[in-house]
Amino acid sequence: MAAKGQTPPPARLGFLYPGHAAEDDYPLMGEMIDPPARVHLVHTEFVEDAHTVEALSEMGSVARLAKGAEALADSGVESVMWTSTSASFVLGLDGIRQQIDTLEKILCVPASTTAMAFARAITAIDAQKVAIAATYPEDVAQRFRQFLNHFDIDVVHLSSRGIVTAAEVGTLGKEEVIDFAVANTREDADALLIPDTALHSAAWLTDLEQASGMPVLTANQVSFWEALRLCGKLAPQAGLGRLFEDVP
Repeated sequence: MAAKGQTPPPARLGFLYPGHAAEDDYPLMGEMIDPPARVHLVHTEFVEDAHTVEALSEMGSVARLAKGAEALADSGVESVMWTSTSASFVLGLDGIRQQIDTLEKILCVPASTTAMAFARAITAIDAQKVAIAATYPEDVAQRFRQFLNHFDIDVVHLSSRGIVTAAEVGTLGKEEVIDFAVANTREDADALLIPDTALHSAAWLTDLEQASGMPVLTANQVSFWEALRLCGKLAPQAGLGRLFEDVP
């Protein structure tokens, strides 16, 4: 622990990220916060890049996560995140618990998943009703709604863009993402959720909230927030959305 008046040491955060799409959001957010965080990111493998229940279940399997965690074993991370929203919520709460238990047993640090980070972030900003702008196919998007129902979160709107691969999602640019957000903003919602970690968002969080006129929670944003929260180094930050502005 830092002495009184001294800057605490930077957080050392571990992220397991499936494949390649928008993983550059994580080192970017690490540089955006004060003090900057040390980001350790490991790319996990999978059989198929597809937003289908079968492919996502394999992607988020305990064996995949265990192999990724082993690559972080000597990194000194203080928390670890499985940064796939869909490859956690498709497995249900029991599957998510197995994912978290696997990571914590291997690395002996607090762990979570992006799906769980969404549930906690929604509570943190005191949002009772949410709208969802999902890049996923309809059946996968509906499973995200079902996941949120476990936490008594009222989904007042759900849109599915129907993109099958993470690689394609990762090519969407700033204007496309902002237009997608605005098209799915609803007056009766307290926040807008954009749940795909394959979608870039870190550099545009302020723009997204200004355009939509409400708090916006994106997958990479809530994952980074959760990683900081888990290791006790979450502090108010500017430029990362309202989620980071008011920290209890």
